[in-house]
Amino acid sequence: MKSFAVSTRRKFLLGTGATALATAVGGVSMPAISRASSRPMFTHGVQSGDVDTTSGMIWTRADRPARIEFEVSSTESFSNATRLPTMDALPESDFAVKRLLTDLTPDQEIFYRMRAADLSDSNATSEWILGRFRTAPSARRNIRFAWSGDTAGQGWGIDEAGMKTYATMEKHRPDFFLHSGDTIYADGPMEDEVTLKDSSVWKNTVLIDEKRKVAETLDEFRGQWKYNMMDDHVRALNAVCPTFFQWDDHEVVNNWSASKDLSEDDRYTEKSVPLLQARAARAFHEMTPIRYTPAEPGRVYRKIAYGPMLDVFFLDMRSYRAANSDSLQETASEETRFLGDEQIRWLKRELANSRATWKVIAADMPIGLVVPDGDKIEAIANGDNSAPKGREFEIADLLRYIKNAGIENTVWFTADVHYTAAHYYNPDKAAFQDFKPFWEFVSGPLHAGTFGPNKLDGTFGPELKYVKAPSEEQGANLPPSAGFQFFGLVDIDASTEQMTVRLMDRDDNELYKVTLDPVRSA
Repeated sequence: MKSFAVSTRRKFLLGTGATALATAVGGVSMPAISRASSRPMFTHGVQSGDVDTTSGMIWTRADRPARIEFEVSSTESFSNATRLPTMDALPESDFAVKRLLTDLTPDQEIFYRMRAADLSDSNATSEWILGRFRTAPSARRNIRFAWSGDTAGQGWGIDEAGMKTYATMEKHRPDFFLHSGDTIYADGPMEDEVTLKDSSVWKNTVLIDEKRKVAETLDEFRGQWKYNMMDDHVRALNAVCPTFFQWDDHEVVNNWSASKDLSEDDRYTEKSVPLLQARAARAFHEMTPIRYTPAEPGRVYRKIAYGPMLDVFFLDMRSYRAANSDSLQETASEETRFLGDEQIRWLKRELANSRATWKVIAADMPIGLVVPDGDKIEAIANGDNSAPKGREFEIADLLRYIKNAGIENTVWFTADVHYTAAHYYNPDKAAFQDFKPFWEFVSGPLHAGTFGPNKLDGTFGPELKYVKAPSEEQGANLPPSAGFQFFGLVDIDASTEQMTVRLMDRDDNELYKVTLDPVRSA
């Protein structure tokens, strides 16, 4: 899909230090670029994200108070580089900096680099650290993106093989990677070793103190992010592929909502879920290249316009929900709120205004899978298999609106349930039938325990077209080494505008494939 040669890409990766052999610093795997202790160092590589036709975010982190220089170029040699105003990496942001690059050329390879100068000694400067991305097209061209979710969960951390799924995705050279949530596991402490069912031993060969307990302080939440970026494969993908982030529950604590009660959880000395959420949200925005929304600082839901064939609508199914309940309320009310009125109005408006061929709805939870929270419901489906109730009211209203407004070619992508599946929502099979048929694709985990499959609820008529999950004999919470780690690839063809979706595993096996034809506007 890319215009540059594979050899050039490999040369670039080596130049960034992203795939170089890591050096051991206090038992921690660190980029080779960061060796000289007397000079500032970049500790966790680079990231880019939220890229559209003319702009994109970039991110890095220094090891001390430093003034960060930025250069941007359309050539790998930086012969035509534009120097940007500096930014200061300070303790208040844990020495992380990010900025929006603007006035870029559509469908252009963009190379960026940063250099740090010690604020206490301006003569002490780091090596340059590099990254690249490609802007979205203004005309039709082939597009490829990957998606998945669930990173470093259930005690499975960085082992000798590393987070292999990231390396597999990078081989496919996606234009961007859509991370569907559970980007960290702030509530999932790790141990050095875990004995598996067959008596073999999983070894977390890279481990830091922040991962040995649940995250409670701001620095502990930040540490969850820094841990993931200690993986060589994660940093290598970050250096060449933008990541579009959304969040779910494990960025804070499992299944958090207003009904979450930590009073009996001895792992937590901080019992206030709103305080944990506030700290987690700050770390999320500090440590990712997500755009800043002045109208609502901290907002996660947003739209990214990726050329004439693709708009991506990121939902936030976590921040605005009412307390988890049985979700069987007979009428819509404050108790059934899930996305919330403002987000629903935004989504309807943006979908109606979209002129892109495909409208991808990036959801952090599936629609028709029953996801329990003890005796409550964590997601949307309540298992009642009948007319909409509880949180299903909002989805029914949205699907009805999409039909009545004549909005075509909506496809939903999600993760969350730790297995992979393809669902076709068929109104002819549904209890609620006032909607157009659509597809939902589920894929994950990236590097976490494998579970499932979950039960399907019949309210919106989901037909199971494919599923891969552990069998009852295999059990739950399988480690990444068991092979049940999944991601998806999406290709949009420039000539036909067809969308091809593939479900993949971490060993790069294609498990399922379907090609969707776009509905043409009259």
